[in-house]
Amino acid sequence: MAEKTEGDDVVVVARNREARHNYHIIETWEAGLVLTGTEVKSLRNGKANISEAYGILRNGEVFLLNVHIAPYERGGYVNHEPTRLRKLLLHTREIRRLIGAIEREGLTLVPLELYFRRGKAKVRVALGKGKKLHDKRDDSKKRDADREIARAMRRR
Repeated sequence: MAEKTEGDDVVVVARNREARHNYHIIETWEAGLVLTGTEVKSLRNGKANISEAYGILRNGEVFLLNVHIAPYERGGYVNHEPTRLRKLLLHTREIRRLIGAIEREGLTLVPLELYFRRGKAKVRVALGKGKKLHDKRDDSKKRDADREIARAMRRR
């Protein structure tokens, strides 16, 4: 089921835990999603996966690929396709910034989390630069060292 957070009436449906491990996050945005009725009902049941999703640009618009929203159990013949292309709703200046970053700088558009804010489905997307293997190792070493320091400070 979806987890509820305090303040601003936010209900988180799905998180991409691998995104911060695989990418250096540069900038984030909140975007709306164009969804069908059965997709919204399925999201309210917490049936979504964004771990393999990424963003693409087509004709000056931004889309999300590989977002898996499970078919609604009671959808019948009007049910949606689980991994269809979904349009993101962003301001024009934000889209222009994304176009420049993705096409010129070679960055990737990665969804971080999918949630409801005040009843509207939103997705937090980020511009990310892929990490190399040595960067991932350095991050895990730093995290382990910080954990050891915190453990030593608790003993004092």
